[in-house]
Amino acid sequence: MSVRWQCRALKLCRGSWYYRPKPMNEQNLVLMDLIDRQYLDTPFYGRPKMAEYLRRLGHLINPKRVGRLMRLMGIRGIKARLNTSKPNPKHPIYPYLLRGLDIIRPNQVWGADITYVRLKRGFMYLVAIIDIYSRKIVSWQLSNTLDTEFCVESLENA
Repeated sequence: MSVRWQCRALKLCRGSWYYRPKPMNEQNLVLMDLIDRQYLDTPFYGRPKMAEYLRRLGHLINPKRVGRLMRLMGIRGIKARLNTSKPNPKHPIYPYLLRGLDIIRPNQVWGADITYVRLKRGFMYLVAIIDIYSRKIVSWQLSNTLDTEFCVESLENA
């Protein structure tokens, strides 16, 4: 079958069939590494301060690019937000279901955690499903994007 026929059958535009995503360029990877290292030391730096820091290191960069890279990495400056500790009265308050529960056997309670792992050429996201009683990893999954699919897949594997 020709590509034209296949795309028509799948209701896909032919341009999306031939599209190959561009790999991240080397300069962005260097900048992301510098941003990540500085963010570990000063997590309160937002995009303007981070751009200023990178300019002091000799990189010609504007805050919009820094903001895009920080957003891509899933980080942002920590700052006081307005009224963050006040709950919305319309939102339901869910009970803590583990209070008073004796965890006495494996597979009684699982926990989950998501984090990112620094690599030489970027970073990956790691989700782990942990058995609370035995503290063993029941399932884990790596992904290069922070989306729900790999988390759900890891839960299903567990």
